[in-house]
Amino acid sequence: MTPPALDFPVRLGPDDPFPDPRSASPEGWVAVGGGLGVPRLLAAYRAGIFPWSARPVTWWSPDPRGILPLDGFRVSRSLARVRRREVYRVTWDEDFAGVVAGCAASAPGREQTWISPELAAAYLELHRAGHAHSVECRAGETLVGGVYGVAVGGLFAGESMFHRATDASKVALWHLVERLRAGGFALFDVQQVTPATAPLGAVAIPRGEYLDRLAAARELPARFTSGAAPTGGTNLTNGRHGLH
Repeated sequence: MTPPALDFPVRLGPDDPFPDPRSASPEGWVAVGGGLGVPRLLAAYRAGIFPWSARPVTWWSPDPRGILPLDGFRVSRSLARVRRREVYRVTWDEDFAGVVAGCAASAPGREQTWISPELAAAYLELHRAGHAHSVECRAGETLVGGVYGVAVGGLFAGESMFHRATDASKVALWHLVERLRAGGFALFDVQQVTPATAPLGAVAIPRGEYLDRLAAARELPARFTSGAAPTGGTNLTNGRHGLH
């Protein structure tokens, strides 16, 4: 999605701090400029802000904010069946660049993407620094789906997901939710509730509430561990989460 063209006056120099996201424009635009280096990106996520374009660099904090409650992931019968049959092999952080490329590629109904080469390179640097992670979903050895995002303390900010096979991105997201719960994460940010995330349990909350939750979550000693996913996993299809 391309951010709307706005005339917003807050311009960041290389060392300027972010303004308070509560001062964002009605559309959620916080600032422009400042670069996409690792320290800048980490400062943004700690402040409840994320980038949406690279030419120029724009920074956003929408109100309301989409989150996926870690105890509220919804599993449909068909998705549970796909996982039970072990249709896909799931790993973590084995092909971060491949997942980002999959998310950036055009697809039916998504001819354009916000993930420019500059943004892809910035997130790859964040991954190399140990702050960005991916979940890969494979059919055999072929990458057919995945999701990636940024970890800051107990916050995981989901950036994008893709699929080239039925339910592959949903399986990756299910494994991600399990990993976040096991690793002590408290807040899963999905930025906006979309037709893809709403059926899985994503909800919108006021930006002020999100920032309050973020302030607590970012200080937690959560841990995201890479490696191969177990074939069984935690069952999220019980009454607590519901079947839809």
